[in-house]
Amino acid sequence: MLGQAIWWSGIALEALLLIRGLRGKLLSRYPVFYSYILFVWLQSLLRFSVDRWRPQLYSSVYWITEWLGILVGCGVVFEICRVGLAAYSGTARMARNLLALVFVLAFTKAIVETWNDPHWWLIATAMDLEHALRAVQSLAIVALVVLFLFYSIPFGRNLRGVLLGYGLFIAESIIWLTFVSAGGEKFREFWLYVHPAFYFIVLGIWALHLWSYAPNPQPNRAVRLEEQYQRMAAATSRQLREGRGYLAKLVRP
Repeated sequence: MLGQAIWWSGIALEALLLIRGLRGKLLSRYPVFYSYILFVWLQSLLRFSVDRWRPQLYSSVYWITEWLGILVGCGVVFEICRVGLAAYSGTARMARNLLALVFVLAFTKAIVETWNDPHWWLIATAMDLEHALRAVQSLAIVALVVLFLFYSIPFGRNLRGVLLGYGLFIAESIIWLTFVSAGGEKFREFWLYVHPAFYFIVLGIWALHLWSYAPNPQPNRAVRLEEQYQRMAAATSRQLREGRGYLAKLVRP
């Protein structure tokens, strides 16, 4: 009964987030994040309907929507990068490329392991793959946080809420996926209450920080990060020109 109450409260809070995003004109500023909230809201209703009227399909629907949720969640990480580094175009481009490379490698590894395992649909195997992808997401978030803090990159209330809430959600997911196999039945029963309660807290953080639009503060001084990127880009371009010239001399008759 308590779990159902928390679950339905979460559904209501997700709907409130979407309404506030629409009325506060935040949807256009954080389109991927609100797409993620909409997806999770629809996902929850779909799973509830399937569990109630077609329980034999629930496992397939659960894992399909879970993988889609991870994919959309990767987009949230990209959006944090885009908004947080909006004032530093060169650095943002480099960070996006690195994130894309890491996520592509992680998904490729997951697809290969799934393809090579004839029993990929087993819950244990699927959870192992999800754990690996969530770990990649967590590393990407930690790297962005370190980047923001090390170079004193300012970010406003909205971005702070998205980053804090999604970071906590990923951390909780990793804890659950790490201990669910070894924790036994009592741990799973306990976490069935902890997970929706924790997610409700995450939704509360998002609602509090995204109730209205708050722009990111502009930096008061030049950030070393962008200067370092420009120097690195210039050095790389110079080395490429020198390399092309050297190759041209080698192939010239």
